[in-house]
Amino acid sequence: MRVVEIAAPGGPEVLRLGERPRPRPGPGEVLIEVVAAGVNRPDVMQRKGMYPPPAGASDIPGLEVAGKIVEQGDGAGAFSVGDHVCALVAGGGYAELCLAPTAQCLPVPTGLTDIEAASLPETFFTVWSNVFDRAGLRPGESFLVQGGSSGIGVAAIQIANALGSRVFATAGSQDKCAACVRLGAQRAINYRSEDFVAIVKAETGGRGVDVILDMIGGDYLLRETAALAEDGRLVFINTMGGAKTTVNLLEIMVKRLTITGSTLRSRPVTVKAEIARRLQQHVWPLLEVGKVKPVVYRTFPFAQAAQAHALMESSEHVGKIVLLA
Repeated sequence: MRVVEIAAPGGPEVLRLGERPRPRPGPGEVLIEVVAAGVNRPDVMQRKGMYPPPAGASDIPGLEVAGKIVEQGDGAGAFSVGDHVCALVAGGGYAELCLAPTAQCLPVPTGLTDIEAASLPETFFTVWSNVFDRAGLRPGESFLVQGGSSGIGVAAIQIANALGSRVFATAGSQDKCAACVRLGAQRAINYRSEDFVAIVKAETGGRGVDVILDMIGGDYLLRETAALAEDGRLVFINTMGGAKTTVNLLEIMVKRLTITGSTLRSRPVTVKAEIARRLQQHVWPLLEVGKVKPVVYRTFPFAQAAQAHALMESSEHVGKIVLLA
């Protein structure tokens, strides 16, 4: 099978086409003939040598795929050969064939293409796990997502809005802010020219927001604790602005704040299976009636994986970048 390999840690140019043997599914696994694979920030980090795959995972990048099941291992009976699924994987997505645990597969939502479905798993699993499971966002609460035009952001805005929360988002340009509003944000904040703390305070009558999803870290922490309401929850999923900072412990105590975070890739299949179950129950129906929609910014063939990564690093996109097998 054709794959996209990382020749050595480095820039986008280190991505190259290669060939690997056809994988064989083990117990509880399916083999997917890949139509499309999503591109995500962890892929970029892996390419740079900063995010090695977990033990036992493929060294081929790619954490989400969609396509047709062509082979099943023992005990992988939730789907049948020929079914079209999208799947969260721990690696191996940039390939014509990809192994996936059956428990991490979901049916391609009715009305969506495989290309659209390939843009869903990594971001939707991440958003559900962090915003709803860890932070416990409830209908009627207010929610701020940093980086609202990213793949994570467009998923978070739409799901939170569809499930009854009041959504705010930050983005780096007026065009991106406008896109966030079209997706369901009540107010989008240009972080280059506006103060998100002042704006969310003004928009909530001085109260602040209940939940913040952050992928920046660094000095955002102090501003985010200031922007949170009493009993607010802050969830970190990346540290693009730095992993270390200072914190106002008194503010955390007085406002009874919860600060947490998580990574997804190395977590066991049982955990990801439960997230998949909740997504199918709560979010897949929203996709099938169009209340939540995939946002695919641009597609590239496997041979242009380097260009896809360069676009990802430019942050010019709104939504997801997808590779075509």
